[in-house]
Amino acid sequence: MQIWIQNYDPLGNRVLSTIAAALPVTVLFYLLAVRKMAAHWSAVWAFVCGLAVALFAFRMPPAMLAAAVGDGFVYAAIRIAWILIAAVFVYDLTVESGHFETIKASIGGITDDRRLQALLIALAFGAVLEGAGGGGAPVAVCGAMMIGLGFKPFETAVMCLLANTAPVAFGGMGNPVRTLVAVTGLAEPDLAAMTGRIVSITALILPLWLVRTMTGWRDTLRVWPGVAVCGIAFAGSQLFWSNCIDGTLVNVIGGMFTLLLCAVFFKAWQPRPVWRYADDPPVQKTERRRHTTRQVLHAWSPFLLLAVFVVLWGLPPVKRLLESTDYRAPMPGLHHMVMRTPPVVDKNHTEPAILELAWLSTVGTGTFIAGLIAGPMLGLSIKRTLKVFYKTNYRLRYSLLAISAMISLGYVTRYCGMDAILGLAMTNTGWLYPIFGTLIGWLGTAMSGTDAGSNALFGSLQVITANKLGLSPVLMAAANTAGGVMGKMIGAQSVIVACVATGLEGKEGDVFRAVVKHSIALALLIGLIVMFFAYVAPGWVPNGLKWW
Repeated sequence: MQIWIQNYDPLGNRVLSTIAAALPVTVLFYLLAVRKMAAHWSAVWAFVCGLAVALFAFRMPPAMLAAAVGDGFVYAAIRIAWILIAAVFVYDLTVESGHFETIKASIGGITDDRRLQALLIALAFGAVLEGAGGGGAPVAVCGAMMIGLGFKPFETAVMCLLANTAPVAFGGMGNPVRTLVAVTGLAEPDLAAMTGRIVSITALILPLWLVRTMTGWRDTLRVWPGVAVCGIAFAGSQLFWSNCIDGTLVNVIGGMFTLLLCAVFFKAWQPRPVWRYADDPPVQKTERRRHTTRQVLHAWSPFLLLAVFVVLWGLPPVKRLLESTDYRAPMPGLHHMVMRTPPVVDKNHTEPAILELAWLSTVGTGTFIAGLIAGPMLGLSIKRTLKVFYKTNYRLRYSLLAISAMISLGYVTRYCGMDAILGLAMTNTGWLYPIFGTLIGWLGTAMSGTDAGSNALFGSLQVITANKLGLSPVLMAAANTAGGVMGKMIGAQSVIVACVATGLEGKEGDVFRAVVKHSIALALLIGLIVMFFAYVAPGWVPNGLKWW
């Protein structure tokens, strides 16, 4: 098979070519948000549309297209779906064994206030999970925990998606930043530090934004000390660690520090009055059984095990050892068979396509092992534990179909060049490029579902365009990953995971419409921050920074 060269104007008209490239994403958003079609059917139809556009508009060879779909399906199954199944499995074990009631009581022992509970779980604990492994685990685990505590399903889905934003830039032990390093050739300390300087500003206001989605301004301001402690703790630790230590453990350390500090502070300070949902039982009438420390630790053991295994799986020495068991081979008919050309890259470049069967190194396997250990620890037999696992798989079957369709679509858009056309359309914006460059990252994550994926798609494009416009390539590369974090909440698989965790299967369109306004607003805010660094404070962009 000959090398296939991507064509960035396949229809001979840049406007028509851009419309064609945007068609699959438009179909997906239309079916989800307007027609309110179930997510799995929306994803399947968007996938079919993407195949048609790739074949007939971009003239991608059918065998090459099939290889791209196969590569995407394997990635979706191992890197996304497996993590989701394992995370929900751990939660289901606590419910099946009855220990989730103890977990609920232990959090209630810190605070009965729903606003503060959301900060503890969705933001602080979620940041630890995102930093350690990423994938769907933070939204899946935190969403399931909050539902078990009595949070409203729809509000929980929205809050978990919102909370899983600022931590994404350093998710998976800093994988997005390392991806930027790989595709741009820029120094990791500079990229990590610049990313930290951007996203820490949004991390500072994220607790306020999160609480405001739950209630009105009056009740939000009544809890301002807790919001301030949470925001300052997370933003400060994120900024310090990314600028002074490394880009790997930013969220793990930041989330753990925030979780511990908030737990201590919330024990010493409580808002008055305590805010609950209207149909929640009054606090003074809530009967809470006193649990010993041992009982609480026993009940929390599945999630503690999960966190330990996720962190362990992400530690560089362990990760290298586990990855030695991976099966890696060039994808037949695709590896280095697709050529990207300027201006998307600075010189002709053939795209790699490695088929990875990461059966052991994926964080989903660590999470699954945590579940297998946790089941007997909670008093369940091995047979009953495996039965819970089977039920979890069956319950998630439609969501797994949607995830597979969406990730495969992302691979098709990458290898046929749709992503490049959409990115190029936003580069013709002159001095406004810092905003639109940020939106390129946002779009890439919304399409691919991962911030690292967006960086792989558009990282080199950001550097090329920045150099042409006289902007800092470090700033614009960091803008891609910082903008991308705000696209994570509207990525189809993120919405699907949130709906599965909260029991809202079939309501994906409603959740998408609820979060898209937050996604756009926060992405524009990131863009304004990047504009500030570009034109007001360019001296604050790191150049040659060295970690301790």
